[in-house]
Amino acid sequence: MSETVSPLYAAIDLGSNSFHMLIVREVNGSVQTLAKIKRKVRLAAGLDQHNSLSIEAMQRGWDCLALFAERLQDIPTSQIRIVGTATLRTATNIDQFLTRANTILGHDIQVISGEEEAATIYQGVSHTSGGQGRRLVVDIGGASTELIIGHGFDAEALTSLNMGCVTWLERHFNDRQLNAHNFRQAIDAAKQSLSPILARYQQLGWETCVGASGTVQALQEIMLAQGMDEVITLDKLYRLQKQAMLADALEELEIEGLTLERALVFPSGLSILIAIFELLDIDTMTLAGGALREGMVYGMLSQLHQQDIIARTLTSVQRRYQLDTQYAKQVSTCADKLLSQCEPDFLAEPAAKVLLEAACQLHELGVTLDYKKAGVHNAYLIANLDLPGFTKAQQHVLAEVLKRYKDVLTPLDTQHAISQHSAERVLRLLRIAVLLTHRRDTAVQPDYRVQSHGDDISLSINAQWLDNNPLTRAELEIESDRQSNLGWTLTIN
Repeated sequence: MSETVSPLYAAIDLGSNSFHMLIVREVNGSVQTLAKIKRKVRLAAGLDQHNSLSIEAMQRGWDCLALFAERLQDIPTSQIRIVGTATLRTATNIDQFLTRANTILGHDIQVISGEEEAATIYQGVSHTSGGQGRRLVVDIGGASTELIIGHGFDAEALTSLNMGCVTWLERHFNDRQLNAHNFRQAIDAAKQSLSPILARYQQLGWETCVGASGTVQALQEIMLAQGMDEVITLDKLYRLQKQAMLADALEELEIEGLTLERALVFPSGLSILIAIFELLDIDTMTLAGGALREGMVYGMLSQLHQQDIIARTLTSVQRRYQLDTQYAKQVSTCADKLLSQCEPDFLAEPAAKVLLEAACQLHELGVTLDYKKAGVHNAYLIANLDLPGFTKAQQHVLAEVLKRYKDVLTPLDTQHAISQHSAERVLRLLRIAVLLTHRRDTAVQPDYRVQSHGDDISLSINAQWLDNNPLTRAELEIESDRQSNLGWTLTIN
């Protein structure tokens, strides 16, 4: 009898601030997270002036690894990867730490170079985050900051700098004062570290910028808690710096949306990010879907390499929920034809076209739970599923569109993924395509022509066909009233 191959994979990252363990399984051509375990170890804080790790810091690390070891027992060795990063690269007594750590885990720890860490982070980002063209990736860790420029799955520039939120805390906020002097000192020092790579990175350029890991994630959580959208800008960073400076001392820091766990290293991480924004002249940044640990996992899953992330995500969801892919394709083809006959700028944003395709492919997701509340179930599932390739803002607008894919039509909530006009037009095209294809057979689908002018849509269908299909005719007339009642003129000719 052949042995069953385990679908489980584990990635452990021994970072300078925290130790993380990620456990996933490969299912339906995608990665499903089963567990995320994190412990604040603050290893970098245990380095003395000679870069020797204190026994107290090493003990915190060993205690954490003893917890992790339990979850590794049932996972094949070939499907486990454990790496150490900046602090372990720096520590002069690393052998003392590794000897006991390897024994505790029952697996060897690989201490990776800064360049390899940057390359692995980029793979984690490229396999979990959408976006067109060349991207700049920023990952601020405890003792190092990685900056990568790449296109698709290929990195073109890899840099790991010796600055991080723990080391900058000890170096520039060691008096625990949150004043203008300390912030300026931390920002200027970060700029000095960045200056050697400035010319090359500006020459390469990028279309999109994404941030990975703790500092950027904490910033996004704060912004959303304070009613801002998910897009990070320099003005928002300045606003959060002012909020931080309202506290005299680090121990008194309270910002809405900032967790106690992250508060200690927040000002130092914020300083580094402000320096990066100012020096590289970054307009906007969004949160990446993954980073180092995800890159480690995808490195072990060679069958998922070099695939279109969004297509892989849509296929995985369709398989998991046993959706009718043939009908989804019919709806998608119909929506594409409708769009092609509209004005060229009807959906000017590439992201809007991606969301229209995703909406067509997944519009029956909620039906798998219950027909009567299919739209509500659509919204819940889309908002809460892990959808690599889509940002949280894109998931939100996709959920709102699929909540209204048929029957009752209400205005879309404010969203920040695409323009409100584009979001409304995605919804309108989806609803029309679903109506025109409701018999689920291309042979009985009508021929039609579409014209658009601004928000006005005119749909022309053969009169004889409409006479022979009175239910579709009635539903189209009702849909015309529903869209027109919201100021979205839909004329059926």
